[in-house]
Amino acid sequence: MIDTVGDFLTRIRNASEAKHLKVDVASSGMRKNIAEVLKKEGFIRNYKVVADGRQGMMRVYLKYDAKGEPVIKNLRRMSRPGRRYYVGSDKIEKVRSGYGIAVLSTNKGILSGNEAEKQKVGGEYLLKVW
Repeated sequence: MIDTVGDFLTRIRNASEAKHLKVDVASSGMRKNIAEVLKKEGFIRNYKVVADGRQGMMRVYLKYDAKGEPVIKNLRRMSRPGRRYYVGSDKIEKVRSGYGIAVLSTNKGILSGNEAEKQKVGGEYLLKVW
């Protein structure tokens, strides 16, 4: 079984390290929602979904600072298929003292850790990024 979220994160991590402007990945609902959170929190410039008659492709536009360094310094998968990791709303960690974000899958959708805390919902701790 393929870990689609892990594959998505690895592609973004590799493209970012190689200083690519964009990366193409197969589209899915969860990947779109994760990309939306990353865009909202300022870790990627944008993303676009292109329908191809099958699953669809998603193009993620990466973001770099003024010196040309990637905005995404590290991207770590927390919950994985062999070991699911759940947290309550009161146990969501502050990633790098607030410089990074946690991304959770909750019953209200895919949310950043800050948003999940505000809405007082916990869920599956998908990843952290800084």
